[in-house]
Amino acid sequence: MRKIIVLFLTVLIVLVGCGKEEEEQLPKMLHVELEITPELAKVNETVIFQAKVTYGDEIVTDADEVSFEIWREDEEESETIPVKHSQDGVYKLEKTFKEEGTYYVYAHVTARNLHTMPKREFVIGAKN
Repeated sequence: MRKIIVLFLTVLIVLVGCGKEEEEQLPKMLHVELEITPELAKVNETVIFQAKVTYGDEIVTDADEVSFEIWREDEEESETIPVKHSQDGVYKLEKTFKEEGTYYVYAHVTARNLHTMPKREFVIGAKN
């Protein structure tokens, strides 16, 4: 009986010891927070596009590429505008629009050997 108890305790100790492996660290992800101000703008009013770029908890001030690709709903042609770092991980573009309508923007961001491209909708003039 004593041998069974010792064997049981040995197996239990081995199993508990193996279960205490260090937790694997999750890989850092490239994250882009895309803001548009205002989301509902007037014709010829300045619209500000901001992409705040982070890699894990780190603010990215040296992205390889940041650009905004903008197009009007139901149109195939788009305009891609490269931007530089403004401050605190924010890459910024100010632009005006001459025509009313619903528009879309992709923030293309390449940094730390990763690429992400969040998409947002915004409206110039009256919303349909």
